[in-house]
Amino acid sequence: MPAVHHKLLLEEALQDSAQTRSLLSVFEEDAGVLTDYTNQLLQSMQRVFGAQSEMGLATEQLSQQLLEYEKKNFALGKGDEEVITTLQAFAKTVGELNSLHSELANQMADSMVFPLIQFREKDLTEISTLKEIYGIATDEHEAAMVKYSRLPKKKENEKLKADLVKEVAYTRRKQHQASLQYYCALNALQYRKRVAMLEPMLGYTQAQINFFKKGIDLVSKKMDSFLASVSKMTQSIQAQLDTEAEDMRASQRELLSVEDTVYTPDMDSEPVNRTLIQKAGYLNIRNKTGLVTTAWDRLFFFTQGGNLMCQPRGAVAGGMVLDLDNSSVMAVECEDRRYCFQITSPSGKTSLILQAESKKEYEEWICTVNNISRQIYLTDNPEAVAIRLNQTAIQAVTPITSFEKRQEGLPNPDRAKPGAIHVDSSSSQKTGSALEPEDLIAPGTPIQFDIMLPASEFQDQNRAGGRRTNPFGDTDDECSTESDDSLLQQVFAVRFQGSMAVRCGDNQEVIYEAMRQVLAARAIHNIFRTTESHLMVTSSSLRLIDPQTQVTRISFHIGELCQFAAHQENGRLMGFVVEGRDWSDGNEEGQPSFSAFIFESNTEGEKICYTISLAKEITEAKKDPEALAQLMKNMPLTNDGKFLLLEPETGNTTSGAGQEDLESEA
Repeated sequence: MPAVHHKLLLEEALQDSAQTRSLLSVFEEDAGVLTDYTNQLLQSMQRVFGAQSEMGLATEQLSQQLLEYEKKNFALGKGDEEVITTLQAFAKTVGELNSLHSELANQMADSMVFPLIQFREKDLTEISTLKEIYGIATDEHEAAMVKYSRLPKKKENEKLKADLVKEVAYTRRKQHQASLQYYCALNALQYRKRVAMLEPMLGYTQAQINFFKKGIDLVSKKMDSFLASVSKMTQSIQAQLDTEAEDMRASQRELLSVEDTVYTPDMDSEPVNRTLIQKAGYLNIRNKTGLVTTAWDRLFFFTQGGNLMCQPRGAVAGGMVLDLDNSSVMAVECEDRRYCFQITSPSGKTSLILQAESKKEYEEWICTVNNISRQIYLTDNPEAVAIRLNQTAIQAVTPITSFEKRQEGLPNPDRAKPGAIHVDSSSSQKTGSALEPEDLIAPGTPIQFDIMLPASEFQDQNRAGGRRTNPFGDTDDECSTESDDSLLQQVFAVRFQGSMAVRCGDNQEVIYEAMRQVLAARAIHNIFRTTESHLMVTSSSLRLIDPQTQVTRISFHIGELCQFAAHQENGRLMGFVVEGRDWSDGNEEGQPSFSAFIFESNTEGEKICYTISLAKEITEAKKDPEALAQLMKNMPLTNDGKFLLLEPETGNTTSGAGQEDLESEA
């Protein structure tokens, strides 16, 4: 007996994913083809019924039409081989019985034409009606989701929010009910179409045998067993339909008995999973429709490998939107919408602003993109790696006293290799034995993510480690002097990651440990938003400048930098250690204190380290005029010529490279 191999899963009706929509379009296409074929078959039968004088021609056309079933290539036609074989046998029989009597009209009307008309008027019309109801429910749900997506975050709109939440839940339930009825009808159609194709021909052939006795003995001997098998086949299909219909009704009752929270948005009861490496669901994407106007579209997004994919409604497959390898993701504020985040490509030229439906989806999408950007999916066991990285992030922001100490000699996977760092010649000596993390950074040291207040200032507001200007852009005279007599000026586009107090400034490991703790703290607390600044390296100072207002946010003397290094695995990551003084103990000279600053650059961090090293060489050479002249004569330049050499301050400050504008490595 033929079995149905394709059906719509009722459990997926509520999710309404792009894959389910794609499968639904196949069922709808199959129903359309079946409707066309049914109309054609019915026309053929009516011609046989009404055209007594052209009976031979009509039966010949019917025979040909039965053979067309195989050529229709139904999208869900797998398993119809027995039906096709049966129809082919019927076509042969009809071809042989090309002479019919007019008295067969009543018999054919009851047993051949009527069942097919009933199938078309009842079953196919029901499919069309349910399709319209489903489309209306879907449009109402989409309209409700659009209004809900525009819901602002102001507290005075709580009543509006409650009304919209009820509207979304009502339309979602209505769509769910309509989709369940529509799916059940489409699934049942796969059984009914087979019965509808076989039953009319069974009645037609039996009518021919009953009314034509001449030569029927031979024909009936050949057809009895065949007709019995066809009758048994239709009864078996009907039994399968009854069983499947009962199962679908039970599934409907079970699926509709869920709580209202299933239909209510932003009511997720499950905790956020921060170790995902695959994610799929509907997101709102912002598209520009003009110079200043934007529009939001609700599309189905999913991740595949290291790519972000999008599958529009009705599409058979999705298309790639963005390569997530080494990309960055951050939460953003956008048009007073909630749960918005931005994904930016490594080059910074391509970015997407997306909006999630709920806070859980919002956090999981950010964590998933962040995990994929680290290329975890390329490992042998990506799920385990994601869990381990999440545990590492938790450990990094937890005081080390609550964990067991790292075993002696155990390598730290987050640290760069020694070959990737640049250190000052005066501070290149290493300690004889490896230091533990608590020897480099005190457990529980706060991490500051705002450059306007470095973490080291939590310990002493009077320390002289960094000099900052006031919020209005006024700088002190010392900073102006440092800028005027500089022999080197180079600007880099950087993003401040974090700063924290450290215990030593003569060990390069302290920078790697600070990098690990800062990045881990950002990951575990979902702090992905950073602000771009300009880092100016001169021969006398290091300044961080706001690119919009040109205000110097913080400044260090070049001699205060006692350590600087770039991360080897992440070439855009670099950091440095600044030495200051702590007078809290009353000592006139003060105790040395150290702060680590971590940055991410648009270029290689080694370029920044090389520029700082060159600035320190110039500072040392200034002590000897001959050495300074020799250094300026042999000054190395990068291939892109970004270093700008200025004339020394001799009273003539209007010549040479001093008039050139500052350039950025961005």
